[in-house]
Amino acid sequence: MRDDTSGGTYVSMSGDTRNSSAHDLSDRTRLHERDAQQGDMSAPILDDRKAAILYAVVQEYIRTAQPVGSGRVAGLPAIDASPATIRNEMAALAEQNYLTQPHTSAGRVPTVKGYRCFVDQWRQQSPAPVLDAADRRQVNKFFSAPHAGFEAILSDTTGLLSDLTDWTAVVVAPSPSAATVLSVQLVELSSATVLVVAVMSNGVIEKRTLDAPVDLNPEVVADASERLARRIVGRSLVEIGDCDLYDDLLLMAAITALQEARAHHEVFVGGTSKLAAAFDAVEQLSEVLSLLEQQLAVVTLMRRVIDGGRRVAIGEETGVPSLADCSIVLAPYSTEDTDGGAIGIIGPTRMDYPQALSAVAAVSRRLGSALGEV
Repeated sequence: MRDDTSGGTYVSMSGDTRNSSAHDLSDRTRLHERDAQQGDMSAPILDDRKAAILYAVVQEYIRTAQPVGSGRVAGLPAIDASPATIRNEMAALAEQNYLTQPHTSAGRVPTVKGYRCFVDQWRQQSPAPVLDAADRRQVNKFFSAPHAGFEAILSDTTGLLSDLTDWTAVVVAPSPSAATVLSVQLVELSSATVLVVAVMSNGVIEKRTLDAPVDLNPEVVADASERLARRIVGRSLVEIGDCDLYDDLLLMAAITALQEARAHHEVFVGGTSKLAAAFDAVEQLSEVLSLLEQQLAVVTLMRRVIDGGRRVAIGEETGVPSLADCSIVLAPYSTEDTDGGAIGIIGPTRMDYPQALSAVAAVSRRLGSALGEV
């Protein structure tokens, strides 16, 4: 995993160090606490010192993957307190469920609530996150290079995101429902099977294989292909409507197959092997990988997070039991012809959130326009 923290100093994407701002986090933390508690005036808030210590613990745990002790926090330039005071503050943070202790002799690790506070604070400080110079060059090189078509650039984007973050990347293609049909053709695969191929205005190529309801030969397929083109070219899949030519069985079957594509989102996944290092339990890793193979589940999850106004879902916030120890970082993208799709990173809860947020922001900004040029 890319290590953007060292020696207790976190360098922001704008170049400012976190040491100078760690003690200024309490206002943001109070806002976070107020929102999280939904008006519960009895809920505790974090003062400057607790906010700075929590931020430092999360940074250290992301960097090392080891429980963080008070002595380690005391050695950080951002923290001006004795180990005893820090130990007491960390105990208080644990009581408030920001930190937890794996066992009595270990240091502390962040909880979902602790990560959420860290992410919200960082996003408020970096509303327009920027990648470092090397990563920006990598993104520019990727989008300047030729790609073999619409689906190829989506698939290749998963590799780019995985390289930038060292975790698993997911790219959801735009829905074809709003795009118009540029061309359509029926292809005879066998005497009983036909392939429907529709090229959409957003670059998506819809392919549906169906069992032919009539006996096929080249003339039958060619005639049906012409009738299908006259009926749907220039229209969106939403505008196609049901086929009312009930005696034209092949045409009706082709239209029905394309209608099913309206709710379909192609999902591309890259870098799944990088999740293996994040889980000790093979069964847990298997559950996560199994989820990634379920396209509808992935699309539903990403849409639910984005529609809820979030760009990050941490652990139990995903609402998916198999992702209890994972986080997802998302960004939508749009094209001229559609509302677009979404890109995301899936990794352990201790992922480098600033790097992941910066990566998906940078790539999503470029992907929509790149798809429009394919």
